[in-house]
Amino acid sequence: MSKPALTEAELHAYVDGAMPDARRAEVEAYLAAAPDEAARVHAYEVQNTTLRRLFDPLLDEAVPERLRLPLHERRRFSLAPYAAAAAWLALGTLIGWQLGSSEQMAAASKLDLARRAAIAHAVYVLEVRHPVEVGADQEAHLVNWLSKRLATPLQVPQLREFGYALVGGRLLPGDSGPVAQFMYQDDKGQRLTLYIRRNGDDAQETAFRFSNEGKVGVFYWLDGQRGYALSGEIDKAALLAVANAVYRQLNP
Repeated sequence: MSKPALTEAELHAYVDGAMPDARRAEVEAYLAAAPDEAARVHAYEVQNTTLRRLFDPLLDEAVPERLRLPLHERRRFSLAPYAAAAAWLALGTLIGWQLGSSEQMAAASKLDLARRAAIAHAVYVLEVRHPVEVGADQEAHLVNWLSKRLATPLQVPQLREFGYALVGGRLLPGDSGPVAQFMYQDDKGQRLTLYIRRNGDDAQETAFRFSNEGKVGVFYWLDGQRGYALSGEIDKAALLAVANAVYRQLNP
């Protein structure tokens, strides 16, 4: 009797290097005869590599000294310093608000937009079978659906002048509500993603800002009710040219 086909759990065990050697040989033989499955496994491997590149630096951060102490010594610490620190933090927050700390929070929110867009790009750009939820062949439905979910009218910029065609889009969770992602691809398989979120009513328009998140470059900006982030693993100047084209089409 032949061995069963590769299950989803086994696929992830294989990708994570957690599969017994005996079964690994059988899986490799199976993948050699199933190119579609082999491509999916490769995409997961590349995705893991990308996520490690983005987040592994956090593992090198120094452990706080207080966490290095034995548990019985940690218990000796008085709560008074923490209460005092909390009081100073509250006071600082109040003063900061009065002095315009809202601008700093807004800046942090914009940077968070870039980071979330880069992570979403890294995760979905490697998908072979399911890069989007709704394909470009249903563009009108895609735009109407995402516009309703974000409660703001959206449109899909066309990037054919740069060699990129729309693949489709998907709905993603954001920090304060749903987010839309549109994906584009050129003839060489290079992909760009446009990440769109709904802004607060008091959001101000901003000029382009650039953030380098690992290998993913992101140009991001606020425009009225919407925040945009264009992500790609291409030259910064080329990405800026596309971002300018996106902005022009959204603001004719």
